[in-house]
Amino acid sequence: MQASGKNAGLGLALVSAFAFGGSGVAAKPLIEAGLDPLHMVWLRVAGAALVLSPLAWRHRDLLLRRPALLAGFGLVAVAGVQAFYFASLSRIPVGVALLLEYLGPALLLGYIRFVQRKPVTRGAAAGAAVAVVGLACVVEIWAGLSLDLLGVLFGLAAACCQAFYFVFADQGADGEDAPDPLGVIAYGMLIGALVMTVIARPWEIDWQVLGGDASVGGTMVAAPVLLGWVVLVATVFAYVTGVVSVRRLSPQVAGVVAFLEAVVATVFAWILLGEHLSTWQIVGGALVLGGAFIAQSSRPAPQPAAEPATVDREPTRAR
Repeated sequence: MQASGKNAGLGLALVSAFAFGGSGVAAKPLIEAGLDPLHMVWLRVAGAALVLSPLAWRHRDLLLRRPALLAGFGLVAVAGVQAFYFASLSRIPVGVALLLEYLGPALLLGYIRFVQRKPVTRGAAAGAAVAVVGLACVVEIWAGLSLDLLGVLFGLAAACCQAFYFVFADQGADGEDAPDPLGVIAYGMLIGALVMTVIARPWEIDWQVLGGDASVGGTMVAAPVLLGWVVLVATVFAYVTGVVSVRRLSPQVAGVVAFLEAVVATVFAWILLGEHLSTWQIVGGALVLGGAFIAQSSRPAPQPAAEPATVDREPTRAR
């Protein structure tokens, strides 16, 4: 049962990585057509919030049961990642900003080990190290070594927010009163949309862009189709499968598998947008895949043996 649960979690984590990684090939043509990047983020989050609003109503009891979790997920895991990443992107090269953001899984391991004081498997640590090196090759970090300090700090802030995405996703997963992940995601999107409204100022959106077409690798595609892909697949579906995978695996393993998002984004850009893949990017992609494999194949750290039960001891109920 544990093996099948882990395999299902790994499958969901891979599906989530592919869904997240496919956002760029749909969003970039809209941005090149004239849509502001922050407006693209607002449309993504607000659209997902609208789609998930019936689930928010269904799980409205979470507002009283887990208000801190909902606020944290919306402010940090949704709005925080997006806002800090785009702030970083405005000051430093795209590849470096992406690498800094995806330091999140590595920071997550440090949080688990030194803050939560839980054991971190050697496989997860080794997989994260290999994946970071691979990601540096994928984004070709050496092509943008003249860095802006504030841009770097914004990128590291995005990484911290990404790390806490996995922490919030795993919150309460083992308890009897565990919150439904769909409800957490729905309210996270609603809160994130409210925050991004202040940051992005959507009343300035050029709506004519969304009424036309955008070029995807030389093929004209209706802008609403691209936006629908970003909202439904790269946001709603990606977040749902991602959160469920964290609960079936563990935050440390799911975090390393998430490195694949950058590789998927690069490959999709190569296939659909005609962006060239260098030898180093191919090598880096292989390293990221290897790191994810090392992490997911690691065994959980051994737990201390439980005391043998006695006859007069009342049985302990599972939590």
